[in-house]
Amino acid sequence: MVSSLDPVATRHSRRVFARPVQVRGPDGPWEEVREAISRHGSALVHARLDDWLPADLGDPGLAEWLGHDHARFRRMRHPTVKARFVASRLMLKHTAAAAMGEPARALELAYKLGGRPYLRGHEQLDISLTHTADLLVVGLARRGWIGVDAELSDRQMTGLGTEAQMCTRHELAELAMIPEEARNGALVRLWTLKEAYSKAIGQGLRFRFTEFGFGPQDRQAREVLLPDGSPGTGDEWSFHTCTVQRRYTVSVAVYDAGFGESGDGPDALRVSGGLLAELMTGPSSGGRPGGASAQFTPDT
Repeated sequence: MVSSLDPVATRHSRRVFARPVQVRGPDGPWEEVREAISRHGSALVHARLDDWLPADLGDPGLAEWLGHDHARFRRMRHPTVKARFVASRLMLKHTAAAAMGEPARALELAYKLGGRPYLRGHEQLDISLTHTADLLVVGLARRGWIGVDAELSDRQMTGLGTEAQMCTRHELAELAMIPEEARNGALVRLWTLKEAYSKAIGQGLRFRFTEFGFGPQDRQAREVLLPDGSPGTGDEWSFHTCTVQRRYTVSVAVYDAGFGESGDGPDALRVSGGLLAELMTGPSSGGRPGGASAQFTPDT
């Protein structure tokens, strides 16, 4: 049943974000990705795990594809973890290569302090990666920074104490006004938005999720909010939430650096002073449902 809070495209989101593109392997379709980058400056690309899974995870040729990540891959023991790791890296490299017109095999994936991935030597194209269940998602941006996150739309979050661990006081008040049957979907959307924004600014789970938020009753987020519900970011940030493959909620956060392309520097953390203070010194602890703490590992 569709609820009144399900994400919908708005005039702003249609202008800033292209329609998500599903790719079914190395053959793409890549023209849609290139068009999205050209017209909107960013692209949201998704795929099924099986479409990017190599026939043999023991293939020696994977060492060349994974580069420095191959050592990390070899240390993994769980088959599902290894499968997602390889498939997501192959998809990311092919997607970025299609956008830049470069050979996918030549791209080198590296990680900044804290785990944020980037393409060595190609910092003009910002990247973000996430996966859950059998979904892979890649975000690309050429005019700033991007973060993406995805969850199963029916992931259970209510009744587990999740609200207290991830919501600001403003969000808690807004959630209380949402019909119970729509509340879990609102929490899933909030979670993916917070993850996407944290990834975009390169902080992962190090910022307390209880110290910044969004409007739980908004069908599309317009800005980051302080704990009291007042604005914490400006027009340089854009957010979008959508449903892909009929069962996943995907959120994307894009920061327009105003340079025409991405780059490093102090503007990478352009948030209001009030928001930054809340994020760094707020008294509440945020993080994953269930109380998991932040991990200084590569964002995925």
